[in-house]
Amino acid sequence: MGKNIVEKILADHLMAGSLTPGTQIGIRIDQTLTQDATGTMAYLQFEAMGVECVQTEISVSYIDHNTVQIGFENADDHLYLQSVARKFGVLLSRAGNGICHQVHLERFGKPGKTLIGSDSHTPTCGALGMIAIGAGGLDVARAMAGEPFYLSCPSVVRINLHGKLPAWVSAKDVILKVLEIFTTKGNVGVVFEYGGQGLATLSVPERATIANMGAECGVTTSVFPSDELTRQFLKSQQREKDFILLQADDDAAYAKVVDIDLSKLEPLTARPHSPDNIATVRSMNDLPVDQVCLGSCTNSSYKDLVTVAKILQGRVVHPDVSFILAPGSRQVLDNLARDGYLASLIASGARLMENACGFCIGNSQSPKSGAVSLRTSNRNFPGRSGTLDADVYLVSPETAAAAVITGRFTDPRELSMDYPQVAMPAKPVIDDSMIIMPDGCAKDAKIYRGPNIGAPPSNDALPDVIDGPVTIKVGDKITTDHIIPAGARMKYRSNIPKYAQFVFENLDASFAGRALAIKAGGKHNIVVAGQSYGQGSSREHAAICPMHLGVRAVIAKSFERIHAANLINFGILPLTFANEADYDALEAGDELKIENVRQLITEGLPFTVQNMSRGTSFQVDCTLSPRQKKIVLAGGALNVRSEK
Repeated sequence: MGKNIVEKILADHLMAGSLTPGTQIGIRIDQTLTQDATGTMAYLQFEAMGVECVQTEISVSYIDHNTVQIGFENADDHLYLQSVARKFGVLLSRAGNGICHQVHLERFGKPGKTLIGSDSHTPTCGALGMIAIGAGGLDVARAMAGEPFYLSCPSVVRINLHGKLPAWVSAKDVILKVLEIFTTKGNVGVVFEYGGQGLATLSVPERATIANMGAECGVTTSVFPSDELTRQFLKSQQREKDFILLQADDDAAYAKVVDIDLSKLEPLTARPHSPDNIATVRSMNDLPVDQVCLGSCTNSSYKDLVTVAKILQGRVVHPDVSFILAPGSRQVLDNLARDGYLASLIASGARLMENACGFCIGNSQSPKSGAVSLRTSNRNFPGRSGTLDADVYLVSPETAAAAVITGRFTDPRELSMDYPQVAMPAKPVIDDSMIIMPDGCAKDAKIYRGPNIGAPPSNDALPDVIDGPVTIKVGDKITTDHIIPAGARMKYRSNIPKYAQFVFENLDASFAGRALAIKAGGKHNIVVAGQSYGQGSSREHAAICPMHLGVRAVIAKSFERIHAANLINFGILPLTFANEADYDALEAGDELKIENVRQLITEGLPFTVQNMSRGTSFQVDCTLSPRQKKIVLAGGALNVRSEK
């Protein structure tokens, strides 16, 4: 039997295990990326490993998240990243050069290679035929040190795209349809592999939109073949030498096959407050719109922005709408300027933002109270925009442009104009001067450390008895934004004691103080959650900060992949209810006890949780590989490494 694309790349990089879906494997990592919001901690952890130089083919540090410099913290972090990149042989993409996923796609991604990044939207580079996976910063640091990246060998779902997109329907509508089919939960351990004749109609930037937002389904990654369109894209980037042809064999097997007819799609939107809350744009009934944000790593390519520029040509933004524009990279901005489209967008009333994550992570351009904000980004979790009561809708660039004109949710097919045709420039302006290339490893280089930068967090070995209250009980689909907020709080990511003050801030502002008091009293904190706990960002701070507060276990109906791995990396037990009905019998404040924890983990025996408050007990599952058992028992992955 032939191999699919995923099997081919994994087989070529396999370092541990066998390609049996559901079993743990370790793979060699060719490339890594970090961004400044997660990178500072990743490099602090890399320093703690005592490795003199990165061991990957290429590692890139991007400054693209915390670029709004109010206070000294972000600027200090940027200097730390620049100095540590020089010391360890890492490329540095400076602030203003662009969003990591867009820049990596343009300048570094290679078909057939493996990439992990400390950002959940790293799968964007799957558009080039890479295995590109989001991970916690500690996993990225270990890959930079030459260690394998461990994951559950995925099952592969083939999504066949047929036909051709009609006018006014774009790649964003394709991935919104995929989210409607698969939703945001129940896809852990799955990779989407795209195929079908419809691929010939989708450029690499369009494929990147689809691969990027596949992360919202909770899959490990999404992969496209490397074909003639891939070669053309790499040629335009002056990187044709990086091209290889990479296709699935005709007799490749898949766990499931799903067919989507592109010609039958229509403009879609994800309604508040989840990327899988899908509706047609037509059904929004001309809902008034307050803000339109165009950009983010999902939809900020040259094609996306030129399409909007052509739609808005000769028009001015509706007086009730604030129109925000954030190009994905300096390359995109340079080419918009060269070709006259930047002037056109500004003339329409666009407010030009930096080439950075900006509005997507809520650290700028938060909408007004109770606003309706249309965004071409990938997430619309509650409060992520920076305004708790705003309603954020995810839309295509075409739908965004229609709202800019009309001031209302408008199906772009109703605009009285022909759909603009946009060709990718054959020879775009390429300028890598904002990327600092290392000259080997400068072992004697001094590392800059501002007062906001602390040491990597430490944890004690796992106790034999976990004894403490349910400090908080939360529901289904709790995201990492719920656990530890983004936005203005992110400047404290190098300062764990400070950042930990905001754990669960938007759900229960008293949580951090209560947890610290419980920890000081010699008890452990336990979190109880519903399905799909830990959706969204790869931010390992959603594990590090609870660890700092004394959380020793999370009992949930189910976990998302990256967050479960992060909990293990920092010595927090991820436990799942053997009977989900037991979730309903628990309340915040219930005193729980788990005895003989270390023996149960070592021997793989069932866990019994005693509810001391109610005189009852229930069963939980603790599914860990031998490697994960060692990490949890030691109190975290850094503790394991320090034992070597």
